[in-house]
Amino acid sequence: MPTTYPIVVIPGDGIGPEVTAATLTVLEAAGAPLEFHKHQAGLPAIDATGEVLPETTLDAIRTHKTALKGPCTTPVGKGFRSVNVQLRQKLELYAAIRPVRSLEGVKTRFDGVDLVVFRENTEGLYAGVENAIVPGVVTSLKIVTEKASMRIARAAFAYAKQRNRKKVTVFHKANIMKLSDGLFLERVDKVHREEFPEVAYDTRIIDAGCMKLVQDPTQFDILLMENFYGDVVSDLCAGLVGGLGVTPGANIGEDCAVFEAVHGSAPDIAGQNKANPLALIMSAVMMLNHLHELHGDENVKQCANRIKQAYNAALAEGDKTYDLGGTLSTTEFADAVAKRV
Repeated sequence: MPTTYPIVVIPGDGIGPEVTAATLTVLEAAGAPLEFHKHQAGLPAIDATGEVLPETTLDAIRTHKTALKGPCTTPVGKGFRSVNVQLRQKLELYAAIRPVRSLEGVKTRFDGVDLVVFRENTEGLYAGVENAIVPGVVTSLKIVTEKASMRIARAAFAYAKQRNRKKVTVFHKANIMKLSDGLFLERVDKVHREEFPEVAYDTRIIDAGCMKLVQDPTQFDILLMENFYGDVVSDLCAGLVGGLGVTPGANIGEDCAVFEAVHGSAPDIAGQNKANPLALIMSAVMMLNHLHELHGDENVKQCANRIKQAYNAALAEGDKTYDLGGTLSTTEFADAVAKRV
């Protein structure tokens, strides 16, 4: 009997349950050897348990090691803390990896984009340490440590070496934040110099780097940066290839990994069968490739390849959802991919 791998499935809220169901349809059509364990986070978890991220969900991920997660709502300026931030911090998912590439059939201003954003995922401004000093005055503490800086640097350089990528570029603001970004930059340079000297490497001040990105993204390959910058720049990069609906994401730690669509929960279209499930389908392919790297199971790798070829073919042949100028619903797009697997 083929080996099956337990996966925690978190549908999330908003459009999350719809794109998650569509993704499971594609995985099942591909014959992916997965065993799904559904758990809640976000608004449904609050309704069921009073907690936005129940300990039972965290324990399930710790047990099964791998999760596929739909988007969860994060209130703006008030309310509960982001589910994503809590997952990353509580499970030490230190590396956010977001591949961004041009897709045939998705017309944008640029061709040939092939980037990977590596974002430190556990500290920086997103550590969430904020204080109201006096009425009208708030401070937000940016935390940068040697350990986290070197850990994400090793992940990025190792990825570049394993996949024969061309170059790692660090985006930073060490000219202004000389201590925090300075420490990050120094430790990345140390990892490169002492452990990965064969990998091409350079640095850019982030504002100039963003300008260069939108002028010619093909001059970059792997982008490495701290948490807040990585969040902003990964969305900017998504805009180069068609938006957040076509860009996947992985959150990797020493013991666990959570794969997710990087877009929001889009409550304005929730329940209307309009959302594009491609980002989560692509994230599921990343998940399968991760399982292959862990276990060396060629069956898993073949499933990943079949799904990737199927959604590439669907897009190239004009099967697209509304956000990409097409007419297909969430379920129709999932079916279009599933029939090509």
